[in-house]
Amino acid sequence: MIIVMKADVDPDSPEVREVVKVAERYPEVRAVVRKIQGATRALTEVYLLGPTTSVPVEPFEEMEAVEKVIRIRETYRAIGRHEGQAEVVGFEYNGIRFTQDTFHVFAGLCAVDTRENVELMFRALRDVGLTTTRAGAYKPRTSPYDFQGHGKNCLPYVFELAGKYGIKIIAMEVTHESHVDEIRTALAAAGNPTGVMLQIGTRNAQNFELLKAVGQQQDFPILFKRGMGITLDESLNACEYLATGGNHRIVFCLRGMKTHLGDPHRNFVDFAHVPVVKRLTRLPVCIDPSHSVGKKTMAPDGILDIAHVTAQGIIAGANMVLVDFHPRPEQALCDGPQALLLSDLEPFLRDVELVRKTYLERQRIYASAEASPRATGTA
Repeated sequence: MIIVMKADVDPDSPEVREVVKVAERYPEVRAVVRKIQGATRALTEVYLLGPTTSVPVEPFEEMEAVEKVIRIRETYRAIGRHEGQAEVVGFEYNGIRFTQDTFHVFAGLCAVDTRENVELMFRALRDVGLTTTRAGAYKPRTSPYDFQGHGKNCLPYVFELAGKYGIKIIAMEVTHESHVDEIRTALAAAGNPTGVMLQIGTRNAQNFELLKAVGQQQDFPILFKRGMGITLDESLNACEYLATGGNHRIVFCLRGMKTHLGDPHRNFVDFAHVPVVKRLTRLPVCIDPSHSVGKKTMAPDGILDIAHVTAQGIIAGANMVLVDFHPRPEQALCDGPQALLLSDLEPFLRDVELVRKTYLERQRIYASAEASPRATGTA
């Protein structure tokens, strides 16, 4: 059961303490108070844990400070929509809003290799008006002999250049909780010229100790990538670990599933799950076409497979695209074959804008049909 307090009721207020007091009168029921800082407003929610089936809603609904009481009908207590009862408030970070209605493109380097390439990438993003990117400093790899990333050594110049070129958020994978401290320290030393969205990569989708550690910090939002070979339910439960730690600023990323059914693509594209995740949870949904397709190949129609797959995700309602670009893919130390060229950036964004407009038009078509007299049965 979730008790949603009215707007701007503080978690430490007497009203919340009264809710907790009433809740804990019931045997084996405990209350957990959480504050969700959304993009438009802050919410205080009180989660009743334990055998709540017999707990009546009336004592809470009668309280002046309570907005509504939600009976939990889904496994995902913290991130779930609960059949539309839970409000989708999203979040704001470094001046950029993330909700299930917004849209952003994070184009950039899968892995940082040289300062020169970072600067070329960030300059290209500035020139097309993008303020969000990806840049991997820590890279878990299948082989222990492959490039593992420059780690904390590259952070000073990555953050410096981000400030120089107006980058507001960098999506950056972490593989150990110590990386969070390294990022925090390097940002402070650089004067906080940018922001970081911590990425939980697919290989760490069920690294529960890392999930707990990242979920407990409040400095950075989180981009969670679906596990490459686990079910959607298992991946969403991993996001519950993040949210129950206290950090609700989560974006869920679909990046393809590890199965030979998707050959010759690198992974089986799972972007049909975009509306599913939005229906089940309150999370914005990202797609990663680069790691889904895995190589830069062109269809007979002259359009890259990566662009086709990107369109599939956006037309289904994706809120964010994470896509690999590189100034010199042949020199890239990680995933060069799938990286698009800087010359591809402008047409890629034009294509993305076109598809996003089409998605919004699809929404309007169905909204109009729903509101018509025939649809409502008022004719």
